[in-house]
Amino acid sequence: MAKHNEFGKIAEDMASVYLQKNGYKILTRNFRFQKAEIDIIAEKENLVIVVEVKARSTDTFILPQEAVTKAKIKSIVSAANHYLEEFNKDKEVRFDIISILPDEKKNLIIDHIADAFQAFDAN
Repeated sequence: MAKHNEFGKIAEDMASVYLQKNGYKILTRNFRFQKAEIDIIAEKENLVIVVEVKARSTDTFILPQEAVTKAKIKSIVSAANHYLEEFNKDKEVRFDIISILPDEKKNLIIDHIADAFQAFDAN
C-alpha cells in the first residue's frame, strides 16, 4: 500500500475513534455509490452525519478542508442521498469535515468542522 494511502487509512481510523469518543454511532465507513465515496456515516442526536476526512502531512500549500471542492461536495451529496434511500433513513443530514494535520512535534491533530457545507453548496 502506498504511503499516502496508509496515512489516509490512519486518519480515517483516528476520525472514527474521535467520533465514537464524542458520542457518535458509526453506521458505516467507506460507503461507495457510483464513483463517489463517503469516508464515514454516523448518527448523533437524531441526525445522520456524513463525514469527509481530509489529512495532509503539511498545510504549506492548502488546508485539508480546502481540498473539498464543489465537485467533491456534489459527489458526497449524491452518495449521501443514495445511502438515505437505500437504508430508509428519514433523518436530517449534516455534512462535516474532519481535518487531520501534524503539529510541529509531528503529533496528529484533529479539527472537526461540524456543518462544514450544505447540500446546496454542490450547485
